[in-house]
Parts: sequence; C-alpha cells; structure tokens
Amino acid sequence: MKDKVVVVTGASSGIGRAAALAFANEGASVVGIGRNEKALIDELKISKASDGSIKPLLADLAEPTQLERAVNEVIDSFGKVDVLVNCAGILRGGNIETTTIDEWDKTMNINLRSVFMLTQRFVPHLIGSKGNIVNVSSVAGTRAFPNVLAYCVSKAALDQFTRCLALELAPRGVRVNAVNPGVVVTNLHKRGGMSEEDYEAFLENSKNTHPIGRPGEPEEVANLIVYLASEKAGWITGATYAIDGGRAETCAR
Repeated sequence: MKDKVVVVTGASSGIGRAAALAFANEGASVVGIGRNEKALIDELKISKASDGSIKPLLADLAEPTQLERAVNEVIDSFGKVDVLVNCAGILRGGNIETTTIDEWDKTMNINLRSVFMLTQRFVPHLIGSKGNIVNVSSVAGTRAFPNVLAYCVSKAALDQFTRCLALELAPRGVRVNAVNPGVVVTNLHKRGGMSEEDYEAFLENSKNTHPIGRPGEPEEVANLIVYLASEKAGWITGATYAIDGGRAETCAR
C-alpha cells in the first residue's frame, strides 16, 4: 500500500478505525472520515513502525454539503484516490410496525445514500488511478433478521450496489467488492440503543449463533478489507465476502 491514498469512512470506531490503522500500517496515506472529532483524533493512532499516515477528516456524510467538502479536501490534499472503503453505517431496531419514517430515512441516508454520493464523486479519480472500492456490508445483507428491518434492507441494497458498480467499472479498470461481517465487537449496537447489559447478553449468545463459537473482532474484518484492496486480489470484483464465523450458513436464531 506504499504511495497509495486510501479513504475510509466511519473511521472513528469499530471496523472503520481498524481498517484505517491496517492500511496505514501497510504504508498507505489514509484519510479517516468520521463525525466525532475527539474520537477521530484519539482513536486513529498509528504504530511508530508504520510507514503510512492518517489524516482525520471531520464530516457528517448524511449532510450533502459536508460530504462534498470532504471529497474536495481529499483531492486538494492528495490529488488522487486509490482505494475507497465505505464503512460508515448505523443500526436502528424496529420492524414494519415500529420503524418510523425518520429512522428509516436516517438509516438509508447513512448506509446507502452517502455511499452512492461519495462513490459517485470519487469514481473519476478511482478510474484515473485504476483503484478499487470495498464496501462494508453485513450478514444482514444476505440473510433476514427480525426487528432490524431498515438495516437489513440497506445492507441488501449495498450488496446489489456493489455488484452493479463492479460491472459498470470493470471496463474502466476499477474493482468493487464488499465484505459481509457477522456480529463484530464494536459500538454499533450500543449506539443503536442497546443497553450495556443487553449487549453483553447479545455477545454471549453470539457464541451460539456463530458456528465458529464467537463474535468477530474489527481487526479480522480489516485484514480482509486490506486484502481485497491489494494487488493480490486483482482478479476479484463484484464479490460479497462473508466473514461471519459461519453465521450466514445457519437458520435464523
């Protein structure tokens, strides 16, 4: 990844943070985009052994003006983009009867619309660099789960977006893939309203719902993201990669 410019959204925590650090540790110049300025500065710390760097960039990607500013700042600072990792996402509980239109819109705006807009703005630069895109989806994109309706729909749409974009951009030399994690130990569920006690019980139950017997760690997903973005994966495009401890192979439980 030396001399590569990598943009990672959702970089202030969880998988996004782990991906930003992993790319930097491979020598990339990373732009980590997030909404929490303190978390971006505090969390995006890089090993002294690394040859790369991380530039924190504060932006709420649900706001089009902030998204546009973020794109312009990246290009003004680096002049190119080699890899785009769309990781920013939110999860809200709710079924067809309880999901409000506001919660639906917020979920779609972050999990899908911001990905479309950011990708559209960066595509000319990715074509120029013959770069690639990695979208962070979910096992919820391939399997249905109760009481997370908006989240499941947004991730299923993201998977199809990945496949369509891969076909469109392959002739231009740009690869597009997605990763579909199972339960990973992050703040996603707690930020969605789950209490600390319920979250601990949720993680404990994940030992049963994942055949491999445990939830995943952000660094494990980050390793796959870096691989898919690397030249080692040069013949892979349009793929949605399960990294879920086998959960997608089980019935709903």
